[in-house]
Amino acid sequence: MEYGGLWGLIVLIADIWAIVSIVQSGETTGKKVLWILLVLFLPVLGFIIWLLAGPRGR
Repeated sequence: MEYGGLWGLIVLIADIWAIVSIVQSGETTGKKVLWILLVLFLPVLGFIIWLLAGPRGR
């Protein structure tokens, strides 16, 4: 596996973890949808923003 493929796999796993945590959080549905869209459309930057300021799981 090359370096780029490994980096992509790490980003994919991190984004899946973020989305699962967002869905399990106690936020309103509207906020959950906005966070999920941010993580999906900006995978690396969206994950970092979610990690610093996003909703936390239960």
